[in-house]
Amino acid sequence: MNAVLPLIIHVLAVSAAPISVLVIGSGLLQNILYVLQLVLAGRALRLRPPQAASGELWRHFADNAPPIALLVPAFNEQATVVESVQALLALQYPNFEIIVINDGSRDKTLETLIEAFELRPAQRHYDLAVPCKDIREIYVAKNQRRLVVVDKLNGGKADALNAGINLARASIICSIDADSLLEADALLRAVSPFVEDPVRTVAVGGTIRVANGCIIDHGQVVRVGLPRNGFALLQTVEYLRAFLMARLAWSEANCLTIISGAFGLFRRQAVLDVGGYRRDTVGEDMELVVKIHRFAREAERDYRIVFVPEPVCWTEVPEDIRVLGRQRVRWQRGALETFFTHRDLLFNPHYGRFGMVGFGSIFLFDVAGPVLETLGYVLIPVFYILGALSLTYLQAFAAVSFVFGVVISIGSLGLEEAELRRFPTTRSLLVLLLAAIIENFGYRQLNNFWRIKGYWQFLRRRRDWGTMARRGFRKT
Repeated sequence: MNAVLPLIIHVLAVSAAPISVLVIGSGLLQNILYVLQLVLAGRALRLRPPQAASGELWRHFADNAPPIALLVPAFNEQATVVESVQALLALQYPNFEIIVINDGSRDKTLETLIEAFELRPAQRHYDLAVPCKDIREIYVAKNQRRLVVVDKLNGGKADALNAGINLARASIICSIDADSLLEADALLRAVSPFVEDPVRTVAVGGTIRVANGCIIDHGQVVRVGLPRNGFALLQTVEYLRAFLMARLAWSEANCLTIISGAFGLFRRQAVLDVGGYRRDTVGEDMELVVKIHRFAREAERDYRIVFVPEPVCWTEVPEDIRVLGRQRVRWQRGALETFFTHRDLLFNPHYGRFGMVGFGSIFLFDVAGPVLETLGYVLIPVFYILGALSLTYLQAFAAVSFVFGVVISIGSLGLEEAELRRFPTTRSLLVLLLAAIIENFGYRQLNNFWRIKGYWQFLRRRRDWGTMARRGFRKT
């Protein structure tokens, strides 16, 4: 034992500099890309024309708006599903249908829908264009011709979406989470790329915002507020950064790697071309977008996958640390499943900018990032304590890990205030500013732990989703 300890110390001393350079270098590269995203997103928002009023959008799209099928997979969503459907029925859009897919819920999701909307069984022809579990019954609403409810065997979210695709008759499908609420004019704003560029546009994503802390009445956000729960508040900052900064920037470069499963529009034929949603992954939203990129590049098609910031979808985020942890572990597994399924795209010039930059960002942020960041948190302080590294290395790691993170978070908050202004009070902005600083000291490291746990589950080939409890929306 006495002989082993000096050997360990020697190995650590020899490896200290190269490991530290790798960790700090990768962190610096990530932060450079974050700054680039911030610049691209800021430029895109400045160049966007002023937001049109809902009435003007209606007049513009009333005659040429394509029909949309809203697909709402629901599994144990009893707490929120009725308000979600009410919000969808109130959407300002000339031609849409809502297809709620009850994916074998174990609670009273189906019974709640039947009672709330006076559903009755009905016959409806459909083709099995993409694979899904058996459909047990189809219901229609007595007084709502736009609403269809499908009861099927449990097969997971992707399987439920595939069932909805099979029943859809519209040329555009829109995936909506059952715990989410769309703003009334969200479809009018999200459909714009399909109308303005109908040949090339194959998918459009909108902004996801945190509903916790907001006042909800009859499926509508009537007053925007901040969550009182600390974890939900930190997620509010995360969502601002992810959507207003990262997705808008990658959209500008046509390198968008994910459209959130909570709110995304797709040309139905483009989804059919790639075989629908993959059912053996927990990252079906990212995997579908990557497949569409791949198919279009291999077919040498000119196409667009677009993020539009103005249409907003409000969603309930986890407030319990265990539920939040399960969600983030699942997200990490999904990203890894997608990456390794399509790993031949990485830095492959045949796939153009998407293969080099978009898919490369998945490698940097989701594959290499968690491992290298963990090595940094564990080893760099140890190297410094052992005297194997100078203070300069420690300071550089701290700057990469903390200072840059604060700057990026505050920058994304600045985009929100400068362009969209959804938070009405100065106090709200000050609270968010404080949260943007705090998240880099503890919460970010906790997220990295969950990502490492996701790595471990991926290596063990875990497939389950885990339980995601819902509290329901806060009412007036």
